[in-house]
Formats: sequence, structure tokens, C-alpha cells
Amino acid sequence: MNAGVTVVGGGIGGLATAYALARGGHQVRVLEQSTRFGEVGAGLQLAPNATRVLAEWGLLDEVIAAGVLPKRIVLRDAVDGGELTHLDLGEDFRRRYGAPYVVVHRSDLHRILHDACQRSGVDLRTGCRVGHVESGGSSAFTYCADGTVHESAVVLGLDGLNSTLRRGIVGDEPIPSGYVAYRGAVPTADVTLDLDLDDVVAWIGPGCHLVQYGLRQREMINQVAVFRSPAFERGAAEWGTPDELDDAFADCCDHVRTSLGSLWRDRRWPMYDRLPADRWVDGRLGLLGDAAHPMLQYLAQGACQAIEDAHVLAAQASQADWPDALHATHRIRGPRTATVQRRARAWGEIWHADGIARALRNELLTGRSPCDYTHIDWFYGR
Repeated sequence: MNAGVTVVGGGIGGLATAYALARGGHQVRVLEQSTRFGEVGAGLQLAPNATRVLAEWGLLDEVIAAGVLPKRIVLRDAVDGGELTHLDLGEDFRRRYGAPYVVVHRSDLHRILHDACQRSGVDLRTGCRVGHVESGGSSAFTYCADGTVHESAVVLGLDGLNSTLRRGIVGDEPIPSGYVAYRGAVPTADVTLDLDLDDVVAWIGPGCHLVQYGLRQREMINQVAVFRSPAFERGAAEWGTPDELDDAFADCCDHVRTSLGSLWRDRRWPMYDRLPADRWVDGRLGLLGDAAHPMLQYLAQGACQAIEDAHVLAAQASQADWPDALHATHRIRGPRTATVQRRARAWGEIWHADGIARALRNELLTGRSPCDYTHIDWFYGR
């Protein structure tokens, strides 16, 4: 076996990284600060740049069985309800990109990765809150709040948007977008909405949008409503509260406003990202996933990019020592993830356009050919 790896963070990115490295013969330990492994949230979208990796890892069939293979991605105007454009996800799409587009519940993907790690001998530990890492010399030392110290050849920080380990490398803070997300994943039988669960639909409107699609072989409906908070614009400390939700969608079509009734109102997800970082590495400590490149959700690439990170790092670790493998991974991945971060911000502006900008956007989208792959080849492609 190769020298040991400590992965800090047991989310989707952390488990994907642990599994990728375990497949390559590395001894891997995952430290998760929560008392149990699991994911909070609802659905996520896996584009071909991620599902190709899952296929290589032997996990794609299990993910498909737990999720849905949608037939189209559809953009609709949230105000008048009209279809603006769509992308066919059928055989031509799969041939072009070598893998399908899959939507899956976050907890199902997490479970599949967790079980794969267990089968591969990954040491999975919970209740381990990491304070800091010393990464000089020939070993790295991970210090936990309970006094435990873990020695390993390398430490990988996959501790998310609010990463503790990022502070010593980058020293920045998360940037609030002023937008907040409300989610809801509910049984299909409990919803009286006219929905085609073969589609992933985004209803895009001025300062707001709603995404809907089926989960768990269409037995559930996933919904995400996102809006810009007036309280944030006023500089309030508390923003994105439930009392702003309905007002944000007041001018939208009946379908969108009716759909809001199925959302969870007891929790919300304020949306943050960070600027692309010039450094992901300090000695034997490296950042990956949202710790390295947190992004807004408009391109549905957060989990996909973390899976790509894991795949690249595993390849580099098979042919170089750890410091070189970490730096090589950053050289390969840094420019790509920075582009995704920036374009996610831009796509959010396009989705939420109002006035003349909305009219121009709608005209451009309605004139687009469904066979036009210009704007997706760069990140879905091989």
C-alpha cells in the first residue's frame, strides 16, 4: 500500500476523493466533523463530465438506478411561462459526450460513494473537528479539537465553502451573492402540479428562478427557488427570510407561484462563492472541491467539479510524489475551475435579467437551435 492520506471532510467531494485514491492503492482516512456521514439538501445534477468519471469508477449504474435520466433541459420564462429553449439529452447528447446527464438526490449519491469507500477499505471517522494542519517535512499532521493528531503523507482539505484549512493558504472570506435558495424534495403523489418529470425545467425571471425535476425514478419532485433578497440590498444582517420568498415571485406565472407551496420554509441556503484562488497547496496540504473553488449553482457544476478534482488527483498521485502531485493537480484544475466560477456568476446575471436585458435574452434563447452545443462543449466535453 502507498503512504497514508488524510481527507478532511466527508461530503460528496471528500468521499469521491477518498474512493478515487483508494482505488489507486492508497491508504485513506476520512475525518468528518459531524457525528454521522450524510448530506443535507435535495437533488443535484450530474453532467457528463462527472458521469464519465463515475462510469470509470464502476458507480454510474448504481447512480442511475437511484436517480433519473431526464430527456431534456428546458428554460422557461418565469413571468409568462413560455418555453425559451431546450437541450435534448438523448442518444445524440450521450454519444457526443460519452456519458448521460443524471439527476439524483444528494443523499443517494453520498450513500453510494460512502458504501464504495467502505468496500475499498477507507477508514471513515466521524466527530473529528479539525483545527489545523502542519504540513512541512516528510509528513503532515492533522490536529483535531479533541486532541487527536493524525500523521499522514498528505492532507486534503475538502471541508467546503467555509473551509478551515483554506484560511492558512488563501486567507479570504466567502462572498455573499445576495441571493438565497429554498428547496423542497417531496413525494410526487403529494404535489398537484402539471409537471413533465422527464424534463429538468428552469423557470427564469427578474431577480428569481425556480428549478424543478424528478428524483428517485420520478417518485419525488425536487424544487429549488432562488431569489435576490431586498433585505440584503438594504444591508440588513438577516436576509433571505421566508417573508421575502413569496414577494420575490409575485409577478411570476401561476405555475411558479403555486409551486412555492411545496418548498421547505424552515431552512434556507444563502448563496456564497469565493474568487478563484492562485494557491491550493501548502507543502503536503492541498485543497479540492468547494474548499478550493466554491461556485454559485447556476451551472450545476459544484459536485461535478469536485468529482473531476478527485479523478485528476488520483491520476497525478499514481506518477509523482505528493507535493508534486498536489501542484500538478492545481496546474491542471485551477484554470478550468476558475472559468466555471466566473461563468456561473455570469449565468446568474443572465437568468435574472429584467427589462430590456430580459427581452434581449429571451429573443436570443428562442432563436437558439436545440442542436447548438456552443456553450456547453467546453465543460461537458472530454
